[in-house]
Amino acid sequence: MSERRFRFGYVLAPKKVSSFIQDSLVNHAQQQGIDLIPIDLNKPLIEQGPFDCIFHKLYGPEWRKQLEEFSLQNPTSIIIDPIDAIEKLHNRISMLEVVNELKITQENETIGVPLQIFIQENSDSPLDHITRQGLDFPIIAKPLIANGTADSHQMYLVLKPEGLEELKPPIVLQEFVNHGGVIFKVYVAGEHVKCVKRRSLPDISEEKLGTLENLIAFSQISNLTAQDQNDDSFAEVIENAEMPPLGFVTDVANQLRDAMKLHLFNFDMIRDTRAGNRYLVIDINYFPGYAKMPSYETILTAFFLDIARQKQSNESG
Repeated sequence: MSERRFRFGYVLAPKKVSSFIQDSLVNHAQQQGIDLIPIDLNKPLIEQGPFDCIFHKLYGPEWRKQLEEFSLQNPTSIIIDPIDAIEKLHNRISMLEVVNELKITQENETIGVPLQIFIQENSDSPLDHITRQGLDFPIIAKPLIANGTADSHQMYLVLKPEGLEELKPPIVLQEFVNHGGVIFKVYVAGEHVKCVKRRSLPDISEEKLGTLENLIAFSQISNLTAQDQNDDSFAEVIENAEMPPLGFVTDVANQLRDAMKLHLFNFDMIRDTRAGNRYLVIDINYFPGYAKMPSYETILTAFFLDIARQKQSNESG
């Protein structure tokens, strides 16, 4: 880049600021000519700046209006990301629809989503819906809304039909697929993609299914895993798990980015133990916890530089 400095304004919740805007990121970005500047929500956005780019994780009509006014007066500045695009990830049904539209060109690997159904608030019999759709137990029950609140994270593993009676619709019921106890978290920042392995729910055999409770909250899943494996054996499982091919992961990430029109997100992907080349996307999150990703400062700064180049191109174009 030239000696010009670029001003990136940001609006994030206090908790996100403390986890994401760390000194290591601020300093690394500064060394590359990127200044990260907090936006004051107590002042009109239009009176602040100038900003070459604004990145945010904020919603609501007032903030939407301010962004629209800013864009009108600063047409070459870049907003990351459009509120309409972000809000599509707040619905767990519509969130995954985009995955089925991907055209993955890899020869061996396939991508899809688990079978899932939506149970409405006044639904008569969730079990009838499950039977009609061919959904088998165990099932994962999730709130319809995925907006980062505590309620949106209340999930359950439903192991038997009786467990459904303890749940209150509206809920999303998603097929549980055995996946070797490992989940692949893929972080995306523009064209930069990083895949990491994390511990997940253990596989559940037919024999084990009969010995478990009807319903287990995700917050208590650790009790289920502790029955089978200790921390050392879980670490070994994760260590030995083969990573998905990089070309495949990058292809999925790039197509999701283009289809969703989002720059900053991650997706959770599992590998079906029934078919080792079949991968399933089970969740997509906007502006995830990047600081959990190794060398996040380097990757995010590289992304910021890409945006700075795009800003320069907008100005000259």
